[in-house]
Amino acid sequence: MPPSADDLPGRKPFSRQQRRAAERAARKRGKQPGFPGAAMTWACPDEVQDHHPSGSCGCGEDLAAAEDLGVARSYQQLEIPDPAARRIQHDLHAARCRCGAGHVAARPPGVPDAAVSIGPNLRALVVYLLVFQHVPVQRCQQLIEDVAGARVSAGFIHSCLATAAGAVGGVVKLIKTLITAAVVAGFDETTRRAGPAGTKKYVLGAFTERYSALFLGQRTLESFRDFGILPQFSGVVVSDRYQNYFHDGWQRIAGHQACCAHLIRDFEDAAQCWPDAIWPGQAQRALRGLIRAWRAARDQGLPEIPPHIRDPLIREFRHAVLAGLSDVPRIPGPKHSTAQHPGRDLLEFCHHRQDDVLRFCSGTRVWPTNNISERGVRPIKTQQKISGRLTSSDVTQARLDIRSYIDTARKHGQDVLTALRAAMTGTPWNPPVPATAPAGVHDFGA
Repeated sequence: MPPSADDLPGRKPFSRQQRRAAERAARKRGKQPGFPGAAMTWACPDEVQDHHPSGSCGCGEDLAAAEDLGVARSYQQLEIPDPAARRIQHDLHAARCRCGAGHVAARPPGVPDAAVSIGPNLRALVVYLLVFQHVPVQRCQQLIEDVAGARVSAGFIHSCLATAAGAVGGVVKLIKTLITAAVVAGFDETTRRAGPAGTKKYVLGAFTERYSALFLGQRTLESFRDFGILPQFSGVVVSDRYQNYFHDGWQRIAGHQACCAHLIRDFEDAAQCWPDAIWPGQAQRALRGLIRAWRAARDQGLPEIPPHIRDPLIREFRHAVLAGLSDVPRIPGPKHSTAQHPGRDLLEFCHHRQDDVLRFCSGTRVWPTNNISERGVRPIKTQQKISGRLTSSDVTQARLDIRSYIDTARKHGQDVLTALRAAMTGTPWNPPVPATAPAGVHDFGA
């Protein structure tokens, strides 16, 4: 089920959900094949504690006076320090030059012009908990007091969000520009309860393998334009079949790639509606085969799927679509107001937009699925399920900007807390700008 339908209260699960639950139940417990594992390894210790025998020997001698024979066994243990926030006083010294001029040391980065304040490490932790770990404000206060030994107010927590959002504003502009200049980008949207009670908005997302950008708006062309990426985007758009992505107004787009994972699910729905038909399974089999071939070709560094593997699967898919069109007749009437038999719109899309369905077959730079985008918007739903509605649209957008910054930093291998601390000290991390980036891109991160 797409993330946009997750927040409907009391919704009866679709059969597709039940099938997925059954598939998950059939898996063996524990780490799944192919997933990266984690193991503790012996390493150079940060601290060594010596432990000597104590008490008395069987002969009655005190072991404190026994001869030390060296280390018999060693054990390493990972541990964290006891929770205790430190109070650091920054004394700015004054000095007088030989010429007589006086000078006062500058405040360190992250220290505001206030007699008492909270440091950038603790502020970064607040933003990390709120935005990245989806911890509500009240629980964030309690967690910081329990773990760090510091008592903070709700107002302070909200101020950390505003500070972080302001600090990463230039980075977010740079991220959007870099996505706009990308060869391939994925787009997705999901619902978000934000603003006055009863208000539902949409979070629009644009993603590449290196960048993420999120925007709060509506599921309208106007919001898509306000997001600021699609109007100037000249690469390949990877998305679901939502009509706004295929609008004629995006004149610079080089092409589309419909998400094959969505198509496979749609063909599964068609198979349930037409249980005796062969074409739904045939189309699914061909698409899955092409996706596997694409992954193998990309892993091998090939520019495209080898023709001897690709062409038979494409023929199988096209035959399945033609068989479905002949099997499911079209109901006469206006195209946009006449409800069709289940699967008919899907078949017409695959027939009339074959290039937009199979574009990934001609180049491994184009993704066959939009999983990157779906993973990018999934945290929005997680946060909503934990914290519920956000009362301010401006605060919601601030959270989305910070999330864009965090996700992009993580895609570049950066530690989240380190990146947030850099933002809190006024020197946010900036993604590296490719050498082929358009002129003027380097100015955004300044």
